[in-house]
Amino acid sequence: MAHPTALDPGFGIYVHWPFCRAKCPYCDFNSHVRETIDQARWRAALLTELRHYASETPGRTVTSIFFGGGTPSLMAPETTAALVEAVTDLWPVSPDIEVTLEANPTSVEAERFAAYAAAGVNRVSLGVQALNDDDLRFLGREHDTAEALAAVALARAQFARVSFDLIYARPGQRQDDWAEELRRALGEGCNHLSLYQLTIEQNTVFHARARRGELPLADPETAADLFEATQESLATEGLPAYEISNHARPGEASRHNLTYWHGGDYLGIGPGAHGRVTLGADKFATRQHRAPEIWLATVEQAGHATRTRQALSREDRLTELLMMGLRLQEGIRRAAFQRELGAEPETLLDARKVEALSKEGYLVLDDAGLRATAAGLMRLDTLLGYLAA
Repeated sequence: MAHPTALDPGFGIYVHWPFCRAKCPYCDFNSHVRETIDQARWRAALLTELRHYASETPGRTVTSIFFGGGTPSLMAPETTAALVEAVTDLWPVSPDIEVTLEANPTSVEAERFAAYAAAGVNRVSLGVQALNDDDLRFLGREHDTAEALAAVALARAQFARVSFDLIYARPGQRQDDWAEELRRALGEGCNHLSLYQLTIEQNTVFHARARRGELPLADPETAADLFEATQESLATEGLPAYEISNHARPGEASRHNLTYWHGGDYLGIGPGAHGRVTLGADKFATRQHRAPEIWLATVEQAGHATRTRQALSREDRLTELLMMGLRLQEGIRRAAFQRELGAEPETLLDARKVEALSKEGYLVLDDAGLRATAAGLMRLDTLLGYLAA
């Protein structure tokens, strides 16, 4: 299976490593700083929870594994190897299985790249975030630009596929500066880039600073201009957006994330991890205990640390399909509506809302399926709120 599709979205496994060296001021992910980590104990617990879910999903063909966090490049390579080996023992796997590891581009973590490649990782996603030392300090990153670019070069030597992230709409960022940063990023020769607009999330350092008026954020018009310039620039260079924040050359899209966006099944392993798994006629949303120490103790006692397990209603499944699928440039294919809900979009959606959004130039419903236009993607949160209400 080369690429997840609306008809066959694949079956992924997400493994959450919750630890970081430091908490970035913009980050609201489930990440924690600990002075010491018992790697052997964590490895055993992750394997235990993996085996628990394998017992519920026998025979499924795994198409991707994604090590996210936190900072998975702080995970012992032996743990990565053990988990990849366990997946291949517990399930059939696709011959071209994608195994992604998120990593920070510090020299310390880059030194482990060869060990992760030997462990079975074949794709790495680097949290570069900026190619400007002042902005890297503002974002709380532990690397500088030179260190990041050295890590990208080392990653390209070790892994078949390399992606890295950048954050734009940073305070004071001008369009010319961002265009130059994109040119520099494209010069690194990677076939996938994830480009995210800086957003202020609750319960972060940046959120507190913004409430005190200490964070001069980009105004909406500037942010929109940067978004449009990003789409145009990368499309011209052969990395068009296949999802609202992700750009790739043909064949280089993240297969694991495509499983999410096509509404496929995936298991969530580790603290706070979410999953979606179809068992019989029902699709369940799962969530593991969020606090690392509680998760660890619960797994050791019960064999897993699933905190919630809820069967999704038909309305839930439609809402999730809209929220995930409309992020894609191709939108939601009719095959996906049929697979998830056994019906065509015309019978599932409010015709008046679809017509109104179509007349405004934000949405298209045709023989292929339902998709947001370029103007709709720029207003996706508002569009989804209206459509799903």
